[in-house]
Amino acid sequence: QVQLAESGGGLVQGGGSLRLSCAASGLTFRRYAMAWFRQAPGKEREFVAAVCGLGSSTGYAEFVKGRFTISRDVAKNTVSLQMNSLKPDDTAVYYCAAALSLTHACYRSRADYEYWGQGTQVTVSS
Repeated sequence: QVQLAESGGGLVQGGGSLRLSCAASGLTFRRYAMAWFRQAPGKEREFVAAVCGLGSSTGYAEFVKGRFTISRDVAKNTVSLQMNSLKPDDTAVYYCAAALSLTHACYRSRADYEYWGQGTQVTVSS
């Protein structure tokens, strides 16, 4: 049974930093593209960042470029999201997602991801 467990959310002041982690179990981690999505109240869930298939590269939404960094640790089956220079607009529930990928493809669509975590709340105050 595949499980994705996020941690690291919380309340932070604008300009501050948080580091989210996602622990994956029940899958062969290196075969999966991993991503972070977020969903703010009243809005659709949107792509934030991904480690592409086979760990070949990373991809980011335009609105987080230069502020967020995604990384994965294959030995620990974890994917992390370092978030710096946080803004109130970054307030959302952040979700970890996994997609089986045996190519270098980089997925940005929700529909591409088979497994999801429960989410962790990030709140940025102004």
